[in-house]
Amino acid sequence: MYLTFFGLNEKPFSITPDPRYLFLSERHAEAMAHLLYGINEAGGFIQLTGEVGTGKTTIVRSLLAQAPENAEIALILNPRMTPPEFLLTLCEELGIGVPDSAERSLKDLVDILNDYLLRAHAAGRRVVLVVDEAQNLAPEVLEQVRLLTNLETNTRKLLQIILIGQPELRELLSRNELRQLAQRITGRYHLDPLSEPETAAYVRHRLRVAGATSEIFGRFALREIHRISGGVPRVINVICDRALLGGYSLDCHRITTALVRQAGSEVFGRRFPARWVPWTASLAAALVLSAAGVALWRLGPGWLASAAPSRPKIQPVRAAPQGQGPRHDAPALPAAVPHPAPAAAEPLPALLVRYTGDTTPDAAFARLFHLWGLRYAPGGQDPCAQASRYGLECLKERGSLGQLRLFNRPAILRLADTAGHSHQVVLTRLGKSRATLDLGRPAHQVRLGELTNEWLGDYVILWRPAAGPVKILSAGMSGADVLRLRQSLQKLEGVTASQPEDDVYDSGLTQLVRRFQRTHRLTVDGIAGIETQVALSGALPAPDTPSLTSAAHGS
Repeated sequence: MYLTFFGLNEKPFSITPDPRYLFLSERHAEAMAHLLYGINEAGGFIQLTGEVGTGKTTIVRSLLAQAPENAEIALILNPRMTPPEFLLTLCEELGIGVPDSAERSLKDLVDILNDYLLRAHAAGRRVVLVVDEAQNLAPEVLEQVRLLTNLETNTRKLLQIILIGQPELRELLSRNELRQLAQRITGRYHLDPLSEPETAAYVRHRLRVAGATSEIFGRFALREIHRISGGVPRVINVICDRALLGGYSLDCHRITTALVRQAGSEVFGRRFPARWVPWTASLAAALVLSAAGVALWRLGPGWLASAAPSRPKIQPVRAAPQGQGPRHDAPALPAAVPHPAPAAAEPLPALLVRYTGDTTPDAAFARLFHLWGLRYAPGGQDPCAQASRYGLECLKERGSLGQLRLFNRPAILRLADTAGHSHQVVLTRLGKSRATLDLGRPAHQVRLGELTNEWLGDYVILWRPAAGPVKILSAGMSGADVLRLRQSLQKLEGVTASQPEDDVYDSGLTQLVRRFQRTHRLTVDGIAGIETQVALSGALPAPDTPSLTSAAHGS
């Protein structure tokens, strides 16, 4: 609902454990290192614990993506089962066929598993068992898990086991009857909630992954998120998602502390006072008590006698000079003067109706061509073919305002009025909270929220390739286009070539492209496709090129 409003490509605060959104705080990075150690090194158990919502499952998903090629990982997500069911599930995760006659026999299942582990060891493969929500393991299942570590050769264990769970797992393993298992744990790590700086970095990281190109949460709003959530990532996600929805409904592109507190109230079902309220109330109470103490000390024993109520004195009305009204000793309060209400701007749907004759495709392309200093010929000729004759290329896409900021080129947007009629208008300037639209001769500023309400997401921009027809560039190619790509990326990074530049698309150029794509929130594939080249053109605009951020256009 709010994605286009904030210029996002996808929801940034989904609570599903997506490895693309993994934020490695210092503690999370250490936890990941512990798990990777558990996969690569032979040993007993690795234990990872953390409070609910601190990111344990997300780390597991990222671990699966980073596992070495020679590692086979069996992941058990629901360990509430009997020992035979547990072993059978382990065999199923590893793809081991189990005869029907062996499904309920612990001995048969262990023998089948041991035979498979020996063959995997002979082939140079590592087998790892990861048990999530391990605090739910029954003691008899934990004992069976311990016995699995007895499967070994003369030099190494055949099965590495990683237990991941809530803090209750530590209490479970501290039981006297499980001391043999606890003694085999070679690595323990506990995930703490995020600190205040880490919370701010976490929120910004997820927004960048989702395609944000500007700051959406203010500095104090980020502090409020940490205060209300306690630094627990899952709670942060829920609060931020509700705050974005609230900002969208109020047409507010900058999330404030008030919106965060409102989101927290909706999530937890109780009000959250402002950060300053508790200590202000305490200070006020302390001042009142201090003042009362001083007053009692100064009044002494006679304070009770003076506590009787007294009749207030009535001030007489003095005669005023002739021609003037009566005057009291106490000055009269001035009458309140109402502030004039700001003039309301004409709504965008009304503007579209009023300029219907100027929002046709031909009229919009004529204005867009004019921004490039070119003449457009209306009457059925393909606009993109006309642009091609001038050395320009058309990019027709469906996207967000964030993408338009990235490409930094005036664009034709397709809007719809309240009657459902389509209008083509030219976006000439894109600010932080307002956009400038060319609907004909006058330029009109509209709020971004109002624009996104009427915008269907379709846009057309013109851009100028470095030379000739544009083509996709990838590793292994060579020529002048590749050389220009390298020079543009080096110029953008402020790198001066110390030797003759290469016109081959090698690994070094691939890394330059990937770094540019990552910085500009593009698909990071190392291929200089159309969008990458348009974004690069927008990052290095020629002096005579119109742009959305230039005051010369639409300001």
